[in-house]
Amino acid sequence: MRPALLLSVLELEFQSTREGQHTPVMLWGPPGVGKSQMVSQIAARHEVPVIDIRLSQMEPSDLRGIPYRIEDKVEWAVPALLPDCSRHGLEGILFLDEITSAPPAVSAAAYQLILDRRLGEYRVPDHWAIFAAGNRQGDRGVTYTMPAPLANRFSHFEVETNLDDWVSWAYRNGIDERIIAFLRFRPELLFDFDPAHNPVAFPSPRSWEFAHRGLQKFVDHPQLLQGTLQACIGPAAGVELHAFVNSLDQMPDLDAIVSGKELNSPVEIDLQYAVAAALVGRAIRADDQPNREEILGNILNYAGCFPQREMGVMMISDLHRAVGDRIFEIPQFSEWAQAISDVMLFE
Repeated sequence: MRPALLLSVLELEFQSTREGQHTPVMLWGPPGVGKSQMVSQIAARHEVPVIDIRLSQMEPSDLRGIPYRIEDKVEWAVPALLPDCSRHGLEGILFLDEITSAPPAVSAAAYQLILDRRLGEYRVPDHWAIFAAGNRQGDRGVTYTMPAPLANRFSHFEVETNLDDWVSWAYRNGIDERIIAFLRFRPELLFDFDPAHNPVAFPSPRSWEFAHRGLQKFVDHPQLLQGTLQACIGPAAGVELHAFVNSLDQMPDLDAIVSGKELNSPVEIDLQYAVAAALVGRAIRADDQPNREEILGNILNYAGCFPQREMGVMMISDLHRAVGDRIFEIPQFSEWAQAISDVMLFE
């Protein structure tokens, strides 16, 4: 399932704790596709804590607690890491990450916690959601087959990569527009992982964020930039991104486009992707400016300048995801929409 839909699933499952309808959710997927990031987004949206428990690093006693004697009985000391209303709040997310890397004995200790929301006398607070994530056995991670009793305690979803969803996230989080443009140009590189070759660095939603950081840190050190990008996203993708970034000095004057001057679109397809991504970024940054409607109008006008109308459609689609429905209120939108009315859009 694509990330945008999975976020809706996690959102509804979190809200369902308030009505007693919550079902623990298991997210499956290869490394770097954003499983943990999605859980963090739900927590941030509701301003609640996430307790991240890495079962692969635990012993059964770490989860069950340790016994201690009171007169002629044995009680169990509850681990402080488990959710507690007085320490952590009434609502939150208990996130069992790397659950498929946990030894069977640790998985068995988690059975009661996941299904019954309790361990002995301890109970998970009512308004805490339980989410888990792990890699599949073919992903070359340290994984165990999930026992049937544990698997039957979850609803299961496989995380797919989706470029539109990633682009929407990237604009919201300030990812370098050169990387967004490059992945629009080379969408197959959003995630390129071949477990048979067991690569050390490879393109993934997570590693493209690393590449973004590399561009910021090494922009003034050109002799280091290519090696840094290769270290983040792999040798081949790093070379391609470096060449793409170096070609952008041929881009048209973006300030002139935003101010309403008529400029032709570049002929080179990679530069067209770069211009489209950069203009969406300009629109986002214009959100708090008094002339933002004028800027949006000029960007909408430029959408009709691309040699391929589909390029303009892609740019306006990204723009809509980034700034919302207010672009429909800009007069230039209806003019552009009428001009491309025969081009179908599919979400």
